Amino acid sequence: RFFAFRQKKDCLRDFWFVFDSGLLAAMCSETWFMTLLMLIVGGGSGNSADGVGNLSILRIARLFRLIRMARMARLLRAAPELLILVKGLRIAMRSVLCTLGLLLLVIYLFAVAFTQICHDTPCE
Repeated sequence: RFFAFRQKKDCLRDFWFVFDSGLLAAMCSETWFMTLLMLIVGGGSGNSADGVGNLSILRIARLFRLIRMARMARLLRAAPELLILVKGLRIAMRSVLCTLGLLLLVIYLFAVAFTQICHDTPCE
């Protein structure tokens, strides 16, 4: 969206662009920088909690992200139409995942069959 602005400084006036940029910065900082910081401070695999006592502020930042998700739940209760759409998507997801599983099974079976057929032929 940045390249859509003729004057690049106008992107700072667009609330949604600034909001999306903030979310992107928070996501990147949690994904990459916090993992790197955990590796440096903890000296472990990045998942361990060894030596992370000084990083309690970062845990509070994760709690704020959880609170933001709770606001989404409140929005869904305020607008029942959105809740109906979310429930419909959840129900439809089951059939889509079953279809995807069947397709993967068919692809796997044909891969095994063609591997067996082409075993001693020049198509290898």
